[in-house]
Amino acid sequence: MTDHPFTIALSGKGGTGKTTISSLLVRSFIDLGHAPVLAVDADPNANLHEALGVAVNETLGSMREEAFSRNIPPGMNRHDYVRYRFRQSLVEANGFDLVAMGRPEGSGCYCFANDLLSECMLQLEREYHFIVIDTEAGMEHISRGTIGKPDLLLIVSDPGARGLRTIARIREIATQLGLEKEKIHVVFNQYKTGAAPIDIGEENPIAIIPDDPAVESADLAATPVSLIPPGSPARVAVRELAEKIRDMAKTNKN
Repeated sequence: MTDHPFTIALSGKGGTGKTTISSLLVRSFIDLGHAPVLAVDADPNANLHEALGVAVNETLGSMREEAFSRNIPPGMNRHDYVRYRFRQSLVEANGFDLVAMGRPEGSGCYCFANDLLSECMLQLEREYHFIVIDTEAGMEHISRGTIGKPDLLLIVSDPGARGLRTIARIREIATQLGLEKEKIHVVFNQYKTGAAPIDIGEENPIAIIPDDPAVESADLAATPVSLIPPGSPARVAVRELAEKIRDMAKTNKN
């Protein structure tokens, strides 16, 4: 058990590899001896479980609000029932637990699932050293306060002019929502080494993750990307990123 976990949220436009980096971060923290890690798939198009190699039977989005007023057992209040049901949706694996937002059933909105995630994050956070949140493209979960204020926001981007514009937009939104600039860092992913120099503007990224054939092979074979060989370039680079984050967490705690 820990006093307060260090929370890392990953944001960025679709297709930049947020889920890949999220899963490799979870694996890196485990390798560094910081289990258990809580992985949160806050993207409606949930696939973090596939990257981590586990199955999800129930998502928060599949839980209906009316069931929480209708099915509470005698002698149990709503708070206890929420915790109990959340525990049921939690996927327990070796070194990490996973919870997935998923999509709401029918025409329902995300309000209830968002509230459920927010409430349960507060209940469970003391049980983990690190929380890694794979967010959807955009800043909804930060703007709604669903995941609270993360200790670190990683903006994942492919390098180049279009990526730089996206970084600028997300950073502006995040700072407007009250996140301190020093807590916002950029990760360039799928960086093609040996190619012509790429304009990254004035960015000073916290990590540059190289293009890695092992990641592509895992995607093509539908195998967990978090289990690519330990010596593969992407996994080595993400482990180095995890070590930097670990040092940040130590400084933060002190």
